[in-house]
Amino acid sequence: MKAYLELFFFGIYPYIALTIFLLGSLVRFEREQYTWKSDSSELLRRGSLGWGSNLFHIGIISLFFTHLVGLLTPPAVYHAMGVSTQFKQLMAVVVGAILGLICLVGLILLIHRRWTEIRVAHNTRVSDWVTLLWILLVLVVGLVSILTSIHHKDGAVMIQLGDWAQRIVTFRGGAVEALAGVPRVYLLHMVLGMTLFVIFPFTRLVHVWSGFASVTYLGRARQIVRPR
Repeated sequence: MKAYLELFFFGIYPYIALTIFLLGSLVRFEREQYTWKSDSSELLRRGSLGWGSNLFHIGIISLFFTHLVGLLTPPAVYHAMGVSTQFKQLMAVVVGAILGLICLVGLILLIHRRWTEIRVAHNTRVSDWVTLLWILLVLVVGLVSILTSIHHKDGAVMIQLGDWAQRIVTFRGGAVEALAGVPRVYLLHMVLGMTLFVIFPFTRLVHVWSGFASVTYLGRARQIVRPR
């Protein structure tokens, strides 16, 4: 039974999550463009939105890219740059802890604001609570996993996680086998993280796509406004 669960969650589920993430986002953009927004509640009441939003976005965006680069960079690449596996492990722990705490503080401020501000609470949908609480769960488990990382200073587990991710994105076999012996807290963090991609197209998280696409505005011609 354990082997079947491992095969599903770490050999099949990643592709299910990515398919829902990509196709679900595309379908929502095509069919429900008026819902493609962040639904800002700033007009209802600002409160702690400024600090909460800034800390949360700085933290989560940085965590996303550091995870992406960290997992998908083969050891040969950073070894060629003079970075040892042990140093990369140390940097992952330190940087991950700092960014995780920044994101956690911002997220707690946002959750507290939505819970305590009456007007904001009344305009908060179930999907909003699911999103906030699920990100909180992913974040807390990720921070807890750092305590385990401290005992793996050689970076062996980090290499295993990277090998798994690289096998998944390159459609190579042996992804499940690459995780042999990996502590369960990492596995839980991975499943929770992949599930976040599953709920992504059905929540306000889709506005992330627009955030990345906004860089195209830098190359657009200026708009000329003429008075009547």
